[in-house]
Amino acid sequence: MTERDPLLGFTVAITAARRADEFGAMLRRRGAAVLSAPAIAMVPLADDAQLRIATDELLTQPPDVLIATTGIGFRGWVAAAEGWGLAPALLEVLGRARVISRGPKATGALRAAGLREEWSPASESSAEVLEHLGPAELAGRRVAVQLHGATDRWDPAPGFLDVLAERGATVVPVPVYRWQSPPDSAALDGLIERIALSQVDAVAFTSAPAVASLLLRADELQLGASVRSALSGPVTVFCVGPVTAGPLDRIGVPTVVATRMRLGALARLIEEELPRRRAVLAVAGHRLGLRACGAVVDGDYRELTPNSLLLLRLLAREPGAVITRDEVLQVLGGNDPHAVEAAVARLRGGLGSKELVATVVKRGYRLPIDEPELPS
Repeated sequence: MTERDPLLGFTVAITAARRADEFGAMLRRRGAAVLSAPAIAMVPLADDAQLRIATDELLTQPPDVLIATTGIGFRGWVAAAEGWGLAPALLEVLGRARVISRGPKATGALRAAGLREEWSPASESSAEVLEHLGPAELAGRRVAVQLHGATDRWDPAPGFLDVLAERGATVVPVPVYRWQSPPDSAALDGLIERIALSQVDAVAFTSAPAVASLLLRADELQLGASVRSALSGPVTVFCVGPVTAGPLDRIGVPTVVATRMRLGALARLIEEELPRRRAVLAVAGHRLGLRACGAVVDGDYRELTPNSLLLLRLLAREPGAVITRDEVLQVLGGNDPHAVEAAVARLRGGLGSKELVATVVKRGYRLPIDEPELPS
């Protein structure tokens, strides 16, 4: 690994439906291998009958409060209204309401449309919006909520609309865009299988609907438990912001979240954080780094066979400790003792340095970890 390719040998899965090529290019420039499969598909705005129904309702009965949740969603709403010839009337109606923006992207879209927000939470969270709008401000009020990625199978802000209604508001949900499963799920299914087998080092999510879609599809494939286990262990999960991380937080999967909700910031976070989470071992005078699909030896990436990876991970579980032949055989499966010697030989060949795997006579094998130099 060098400063020019800090992600050398790392395999990163991305699930973006938008700007996937751009995001993938950012990671490849840093040395990563990228696996890309969209986890969701967007329903075209102008074809969404639910959006038209909600828009007509608001024109007939204007809202007292507007809550804008996403920039792309609000811009899409205005664009759809323009296509229907309703944009001037819609913006005039919304301009008379109290406008709450859930974050900077929504704020930018509101201002571009000529609207001004009265308040926006620092955290971009729906929970903070609820803290700001107490019962006294909601009782008897008509509240329009631009939803962000709702589907028939998943609620992007669990309980948010219910709490508004419980506080006395008449809630008008505005499904500005809706996500659905990709028309061809083959690529996503393959990606899910790779995650379940921990054959990627990291997964990067850029939207909460993509998280939900991947987890739902994993359950359908009966891989849900394996995927959750991988995401909670060897596979590091990166999210573009706290809203994206929400579905994972709720099921206890740890995430690394970008502080600036931009693709560039997410790519830099992966570049800085992922190598830090993968220790580099000093072995027999070499530097050895483990990856999901291989190893980096002295700055050179070497792809390994599945059995070689299993053996290397077993040896690296306790670097320097002896692993018996019986343990190796158990991991590899089968009962032929000669298979152990063959597997060790293949691993040595794959790593390109025989001395990286030492034979301990009559006991087994180990990674000969270098002793730290004592101060003179």
